[in-house]
Amino acid sequence: MVEVRLTGELRCADADEARLVAEHLPAHVALTRAEPGCLSFEVTPTADPLVWAVAERFADERAFNAHQARAATSEWGRRTAGIERRYSVEGLAG
Repeated sequence: MVEVRLTGELRCADADEARLVAEHLPAHVALTRAEPGCLSFEVTPTADPLVWAVAERFADERAFNAHQARAATSEWGRRTAGIERRYSVEGLAG
């Protein structure tokens, strides 16, 4: 079993996008942390009010993929779909 790690940034284009993140992030974090295989999930503000640092750890690729699928169809996923994400992922098979 290989742990999957995602790191990067969520980058809002403007204050309206930042408000969407602030509004929907608490529920997204709570739901993600409750997922089977979630080892850690942090989305924290940076010095730039339009940028959040993202760090995720999942037990394996299966748990990571399940999270991605759930998040994409969630309220968070729908409301923040257009916000830029700059992520790198380690631990995926290919």
